[in-house]
Amino acid sequence: MKTRIILLAIIMISIMSCNSEKKTNSEVISDTITEKYWKLKTLNGREVTMVENQTRETYFILKSEENRLKGFAGCNTFGGTFTLEKGNSIRFTSVLSTLMACPDVVVNETEFLKVFNLADHYTIKDDVLSLNIGKRAPLAVFEAVYMN
Repeated sequence: MKTRIILLAIIMISIMSCNSEKKTNSEVISDTITEKYWKLKTLNGREVTMVENQTRETYFILKSEENRLKGFAGCNTFGGTFTLEKGNSIRFTSVLSTLMACPDVVVNETEFLKVFNLADHYTIKDDVLSLNIGKRAPLAVFEAVYMN
């Protein structure tokens, strides 16, 4: 009888350890927003388009490894860190950018970078990401771009 109980315990431990590879809540949350190229579509309710002399579009990427934020604000590159929490909460920290002068580019980088200081919540629907303060109107709206 003791042998059966011990064998049953070993089987149960083995089964439970196989299930330990399931994703945690933060990993499940991060699957929807990280490792994607998010192209800026609107900023404070206004549509954003790339101007002729802009070298590339305004975007950001959240890298899962080390929770890194990186992107391009229209003239300067920027980076920082982020934290994802339950309920689509997000926090950006240590957001810094390069300080290049681009007098011919009509992009309000200050307004764009402020989004990362203010945003505390996000929503995603059909590859469209909104960064918000709480449940209010979006500060910025982004579209996922998939590259081959």
